[in-house]
Amino acid sequence: MLFEGVDLLDVTGPAEVFSLLRREMGGPTGYEVVLASPSLDPVTTSAGVRVLPDATFDDVAGRRIDTLLVPGSVETGEGSGIRAVADPAVVDQVRRLAPRSRRIASVCVGAHLLAAAGLLEGRRATTHWSTARQLAAEHPGVEVDADPIFIRDGDIWTGAGLSACIDLSLALVAEDFGREPALRVARQLVVYLKRPGGQSQFSVALDPVSTTRRIDDLRHHIARNLAGPLTVPDLAAHAHVSERQLTRIFKNELGTTPAAYIEAARVEVARQRLETTDDTLERVASACGFASTDTLTRAFRRVLNTTPARYRERFRLSPEAVR
Repeated sequence: MLFEGVDLLDVTGPAEVFSLLRREMGGPTGYEVVLASPSLDPVTTSAGVRVLPDATFDDVAGRRIDTLLVPGSVETGEGSGIRAVADPAVVDQVRRLAPRSRRIASVCVGAHLLAAAGLLEGRRATTHWSTARQLAAEHPGVEVDADPIFIRDGDIWTGAGLSACIDLSLALVAEDFGREPALRVARQLVVYLKRPGGQSQFSVALDPVSTTRRIDDLRHHIARNLAGPLTVPDLAAHAHVSERQLTRIFKNELGTTPAAYIEAARVEVARQRLETTDDTLERVASACGFASTDTLTRAFRRVLNTTPARYRERFRLSPEAVR
């Protein structure tokens, strides 16, 4: 589906996956990508790039649709935050086309359109982490889970933010053609076919990029020395500043304290170990700089609102997926 202000990658990402599948399989796959919009006029995406539709919504309304892909769009709200947009006219078209579709998949904040159309009522769904609270508040009948990269609930799939459209599209390919063709497409895209839908979309790497070389150096120093003590005096000495100035730098550049940033960085590395290894919690805690498993658990509760054991149970990658 196309409409004014749609996120560009939400449209082009899945189309690229389906196109590469045809090349990897050496012939027709049965997929035919059709970009449909209210009219045949060019659609201006959020990136300012104009896209030409193949058909109108009226054209496709009389056809059987295998997979209805619903992208999203956002607007800037108060305090530089963003809000997902659910244009009633687009919602009406989603509601109109859904019964003609074998399966439906939303990309990023497209989940808000599915919810507004009543398609997610009583279902579990995900969306971009930045609009998950909005989705839950506006649609209390939807079980919103902001963690996974994508969720499948029956014949409806919902994907998380932007680049997760690749993961979602690869999962659709794997369902239709098996894991091996999907893996070949993933290799062509230079991405890993190892992120299951349940893997968390959160990461310390998503934190804002700093604007000074000094804070970048501190971040790299922390990443290289997570197993060590990493005290505020040590960091201040490394940066050749006072402890008070160090705290001010972190607050101004990263919006947090040195201690909170270090804890989040350690949780991030521990999260990856829990996903990809069978290390004991004691070993994970030691390798990531936590004094004990109790310290590790308290940090996980603060940062991710769960425990290491529950996180591993939910997000552990299979040995085959890790390879």
